[in-house]
Amino acid sequence: MNPRWLLAVVALLVGAPAFAQEKELRWGTDPTGGAPYVYQDAGGNFIGFEYEFAAYLAKKLGRQSVKVDADWSTLPELLEQPRGGEKGIDIVLNGYEQRNDLAIKYGTTIPYYVYRLQLVGHKDSADIMSWGDLAKPGPGGKRKVGVLEGSVAADYSRKLFGERVEVLESKDVAIMFEEVKRKGRLDATVQDNPACIYFTRTIPELKLIGEGRQPSYYVIYLRKTDVELLNQINDAIKEGLKDGTLQRIYSKYGLWNADQEWLCYNQTGVFPVPLDDIQLTGQSDDKANPWPRLLRELLLAAGMTIFLAVASFPLAMAAGMMIAVGRVYGPTWLAFPLAVFVEVIRGTPLLLQLYFLFFMIPKIDPIFALDPIYTGILGLAINYAAYEAENYRAGLLAIPKGQMEAALALGMSPFTAIRTVIVPQAFRIVIPPVTNDFIALFKDTSVCSVILITELTRKYNELYNFNRDLVVELAFITAGLYLLMSYPMSVLARILEKRMGSVSGGHR
Repeated sequence: MNPRWLLAVVALLVGAPAFAQEKELRWGTDPTGGAPYVYQDAGGNFIGFEYEFAAYLAKKLGRQSVKVDADWSTLPELLEQPRGGEKGIDIVLNGYEQRNDLAIKYGTTIPYYVYRLQLVGHKDSADIMSWGDLAKPGPGGKRKVGVLEGSVAADYSRKLFGERVEVLESKDVAIMFEEVKRKGRLDATVQDNPACIYFTRTIPELKLIGEGRQPSYYVIYLRKTDVELLNQINDAIKEGLKDGTLQRIYSKYGLWNADQEWLCYNQTGVFPVPLDDIQLTGQSDDKANPWPRLLRELLLAAGMTIFLAVASFPLAMAAGMMIAVGRVYGPTWLAFPLAVFVEVIRGTPLLLQLYFLFFMIPKIDPIFALDPIYTGILGLAINYAAYEAENYRAGLLAIPKGQMEAALALGMSPFTAIRTVIVPQAFRIVIPPVTNDFIALFKDTSVCSVILITELTRKYNELYNFNRDLVVELAFITAGLYLLMSYPMSVLARILEKRMGSVSGGHR
């Protein structure tokens, strides 16, 4: 083949991923936040006013809408990650308020929705009829109000009520509405009015209290360098407001109101034409059996949990053994930093370590940015290596010194003696605690959900938000899957203990 043709083919193949990426509009969102932003209907199809809004933007830009799931609180930080890769995003679109701290770091579009903070309580709470009533003590003392963690509603509620009301934060908006419905654990919740409108329409036990307050905007965040993309999105928002497209989308979910009419006027100079015959979207009437889909999604997520555990734990065992040998038999200049490593890793949360690896390290140099799956494996391996090191160190110290002396007397080198005499005996001692750690690792993989990995716990949270009437069944199935994953390790440990004559013990 002509070399030039070969080079052209190679260039085409190498450039193909970039070309495909350029044709996508990858938007970061957290579907566990639920309705009416992005959520699943009874058939498992994603809907929501922001889901449809993203599809509209992608169409206007000549791209394909691609939803990228992540934790709501970390969505903006994903814009600091390299654009390439399976989890790279172009924009953040998930009910993010217009905030000065974010506008300093990221590009900000014009508003696409005007929201207000709304107070929601139980319909039978006759003593809470206004915002002021919430500040009055209840039968049990201070009133309790739920807010979304890290939101404008949380900041506003604390400033408004001060010490008179106990403000409780949660990452799950839907749970707070459920707690108000149950009456007793939360007196009320302060949320953005889109969520309040949806849940008061679908949960008859809830009611809107007083007027909405603190009107502000939802905007889209993107990289400051994406000036062309910013201009394209702004033009699409204006056009969607002017031609009625956004009115149709918002009206389907009961979210079009006078605030949006003024938004249209402020951005386009004209008021929108009223639209008729728009059917509201609430709970889906799809009566199809959801269990085949739910079980399939849970099993796929369980497969990711198994993969993370199986891929990371052998690395943790190998690293832990090397650290233990270095601390017990190595020189001081080596043993001391290894000891510091063990104490630092054991003394800090796994969640913080994953944040450091995924969000902070790439800020030093983008070359250190890894795909979420590799970051998860590396983070789990590093964390558990510290614990395995202590297991193995205890096993090494349990071997009588005479074993090493006898091996050296037989002419073995120290390395050979450690490898063939000491380590095999130590390994037999530490089988129980090592097995315990492997079982614990299956559950700790849930922390990886903060770095865009959908494992079993995150999938349960997502499905739970969309299938509230099946919460007990989903919980039992999820717990059963964890048990099925961990129990074989317990059986294997007992078999190894019997065969190798191990002693019992554990460190966790």
